[in-house]
Amino acid sequence: MPTALELVAEEASTCQRCKLADAGRTQVVFGMGNPHADLMFIGEGPGAEEDRQGLPFVGRSGQLLDKLMLEELGITRDHVFIANTVKCRPPGNRDPEPDEIASCRPWLEQQLSLIDPKVVVTLGNFATKLLLETKEGITKLRGRSYPFRNGVLIPTFHPAAVLRGGGEQLAQMRADLVRAKQAL
Repeated sequence: MPTALELVAEEASTCQRCKLADAGRTQVVFGMGNPHADLMFIGEGPGAEEDRQGLPFVGRSGQLLDKLMLEELGITRDHVFIANTVKCRPPGNRDPEPDEIASCRPWLEQQLSLIDPKVVVTLGNFATKLLLETKEGITKLRGRSYPFRNGVLIPTFHPAAVLRGGGEQLAQMRADLVRAKQAL
């Protein structure tokens, strides 16, 4: 018997709500992990490798995320749930557009409701701005916890930005993950 989350994933797999469905996606990247996770990571959208494999954060950004989860939280991705604000790859890895984010939001809301994590860590600007309903950027928002649903939301940098930005951003992302561990 499929779980409610598996049923939503199956429904999402044929989504045609926005132009990303016809913009060259290979498949919908719904998310992966523990459907009862206390910790959920939410990023921006799938990249080329994620689109190919159908799994979130499997490229270089995902490798960094896995490494930091293990080092700072002492857990692996099978203990968390990982998703994105948009479930289809924007062409050329461009930023998701407002109408695409709005079209995909019901999928993310269903994931949040069904998983009901205690702690949500947003990775980068798009997820953070969407869930905190703000125009403030990640640089100003990170470093704190925000009340969110039945728990807290902790914004941090997107791993891709850390890979480009270097040591200071890496140290700040590590500190944000320690904050997530304390919140758990």
